[in-house]
Amino acid sequence: MSGIFGDTLTLTQEEGGDVQLVAFGDDKYARYETVDGYSVVYDETRGCYCYAEADSGGAGRRFVSSGRRISDPPPEGLPRHLREGQVYRRDVVKDRLMEMVPEEERAGTDPDTLLTFGPEKGLLPGFALTQGDIQGLTILVDFPDTPTQVTVDDVSALLNSPHFTANGNSCSVKEFFRTMSTDRLRFTNTVVGPLRLSRPRLAYGLKANRGKLVPEALQAAIDAGVDFARFDSLGRGVVDSICIMYAGPTEFREDLWPHNSRFPAQIDGVRTDFYTVTSIGDTAADLSIGTFCHESGHLLCRWPDLYDYGTAEREGDDFSSAGLGTYCTMAAGNNLGDGFLPSAVCVYLRRLVGWTHDVDISRPGVYEARQGEYDKALIYQNPQRRNVEYYLVENRSRLGFDSLLTSSGLAVYHCDVKGSNEFQSGTRVNHYQCALLQADGHLDLETNRNQGDGADLYGPTLGTAVSHGSRPASLWWDGTESGLTISGISAPGEVLTFRTGEQGVAGTLVTGASAPGATIPEDDVGGLTDEIVLQGEGTVRDLAVTIDIEHPRIGDLRVVLMAPSGRRAVIHNRTGGDTKNLRVTLDSRPPSLLAPLIGDAVPGSWKLRITDAVASAAGVLQRWSLAVRTGT
Repeated sequence: MSGIFGDTLTLTQEEGGDVQLVAFGDDKYARYETVDGYSVVYDETRGCYCYAEADSGGAGRRFVSSGRRISDPPPEGLPRHLREGQVYRRDVVKDRLMEMVPEEERAGTDPDTLLTFGPEKGLLPGFALTQGDIQGLTILVDFPDTPTQVTVDDVSALLNSPHFTANGNSCSVKEFFRTMSTDRLRFTNTVVGPLRLSRPRLAYGLKANRGKLVPEALQAAIDAGVDFARFDSLGRGVVDSICIMYAGPTEFREDLWPHNSRFPAQIDGVRTDFYTVTSIGDTAADLSIGTFCHESGHLLCRWPDLYDYGTAEREGDDFSSAGLGTYCTMAAGNNLGDGFLPSAVCVYLRRLVGWTHDVDISRPGVYEARQGEYDKALIYQNPQRRNVEYYLVENRSRLGFDSLLTSSGLAVYHCDVKGSNEFQSGTRVNHYQCALLQADGHLDLETNRNQGDGADLYGPTLGTAVSHGSRPASLWWDGTESGLTISGISAPGEVLTFRTGEQGVAGTLVTGASAPGATIPEDDVGGLTDEIVLQGEGTVRDLAVTIDIEHPRIGDLRVVLMAPSGRRAVIHNRTGGDTKNLRVTLDSRPPSLLAPLIGDAVPGSWKLRITDAVASAAGVLQRWSLAVRTGT
């Protein structure tokens, strides 16, 4: 499943030409809006997209076509961002997920578990192929109205070449899995075709024809004389892998949406099972590995999507969220560089399929994390829930497969194989299988503000970056202290070092003061910045700041305190009107303006920045001081 989280896509109509629509969802359920926010449906009787209306109220409501084309003004009174009912959406997703469950496993399978959890110790149901030489079959298909000039050799190079870099691809699909598995999995594809299907291309994007593409492609391969028994590498009587690639650009609708599912059929004495569908593109220059790797991760390794579908029938879970965002190719990382430069598979998923050996970081000391060392898992286990809940640490510096990540540094993941990819709240009950501790203390991935930003990973830190008192904190999901403390993180690079174990003595008072007597520039956006360097260890448990500023009108002043990490607290923001002189002591007892700095590392340069919005009379920063009581 390739998720789309508000991207603007070009979609094709039978009548009226291409249109630009904003998409939300994946092959299991998707919603589309015009660029100005009106929900739409494809009206198959008109052959075009029309404004959507709801057929009824409540959780079971679904879209119907208004009959008005989106090239026309919307119907009067139609609200923007209309959604189908949550129960209806959930049922659609459940039905399509159940199609992926082998027949012999359906009796004992709970659809709700499939929808939100990895039921097989974090993985999807089905036989996983994670070791040895796997020979897949890739079938190229085109259509009467969309022939392709892309050749078997073009696609075979994309899938199998040991040195594939055409069009800017980082490598071939085979090399991607060989690298991620440290040579444990060697996935090669035999490519056949292109074979002509019976219907026009867009016909396979219609609901009326849902489920027609795969059996037609298989029958075309049978008619072409393909020996399916060749692709049963383990002698199970089951074809290992079938990948169908269709001519033309990706169409995010029905059978044409890139996806992984299953189609059991007896052919040549073997049974087909899991398959994937992706697109070829218009020319060989469009061939990229990202989506193929993502869908093959489902098919081969039974990895789940590490993002939230937003369809669970849970309070507050009415929207999709980014999950791990670009930090894993099984989330949104497969789309980096337009799919030519996908990010690595995160260590959580590599560990689930046995591609890593554990390095226990619970013993205090200095540890080394190498970028691209994909067979190592730096792990901190919950002794009460071993191999169920744990922390993993990984070097995700911008190198190799991670060269296009938005952030660079040390990744810290809180993992729970019994967690849910639908539960984005980050709470004891509602949490992901694999949640990235975002170093800035925000939940941007969970709230779908972005797919990753520059402050997500831990950069150089002299003091404590992660502890029970940091934000985010290294607690277990039941709220108890885990004991994981990470400090002394080095700069991003091929080798990154960090220390575990408590640093300094909790409760130590660290102080600093400065008396610059410096003039505050007037009407200058840069203002005045003064610093105090603290030498202590640990994190901020309590904080107090005292400021003495002489100024004729404090309503002109803005004062910001910045921690060494870059976190900041606005402690005065142009209030007080004509009051003279700002002389104040603030502490961190709640509610406090200093709250954003609690849990941050103590040592380093603390800065006070003062700006004067009006050129009237200059002020002077006479003195200021800090008093910090440390945690661990």
